[in-house]
Amino acid sequence: MEANRGQNGIQLLLAAEQEAQHIVNTARNAKMARLKQAKEEAEKEIAEYRAQVEYEFQKKVAESSGDSGANVKRLEQETDAKINHLKNEAARISHDVVQMLLKHVTTVRN
Repeated sequence: MEANRGQNGIQLLLAAEQEAQHIVNTARNAKMARLKQAKEEAEKEIAEYRAQVEYEFQKKVAESSGDSGANVKRLEQETDAKINHLKNEAARISHDVVQMLLKHVTTVRN
C-alpha cells in the first residue's frame, strides 16, 4: 500500500509539474502576444507622428516658397523702379553734363 501511495504521489507531482509548465507556457505566449501588440501600436503611433511632422514640414516649405516667390517679385519691382529713377535722372541732367564737359575740354589754360 505504501508503494501504491508513493506511485500516486509521483503521479500527482508529475501532473502538477505539467500543469505548472502549461501555465508558464500560457503566460509566456500571452506576454509575447502583448509585446507584439505593443510593438504594432508603437509603430502605428510613430507612423502617425511622422506623417504629421512631414505634413507640417511640407506646409512650411510651401509657405516659405510662396514667400520666396513674393520676395523675388517685390525685389524685381524695386529694381525696376530704381532703374527707371536712374534713367530719368540721367536724362534730366545729361544736357548739363555734356555742356560742362564741352566747356572744360574747349577751355584753354595757360
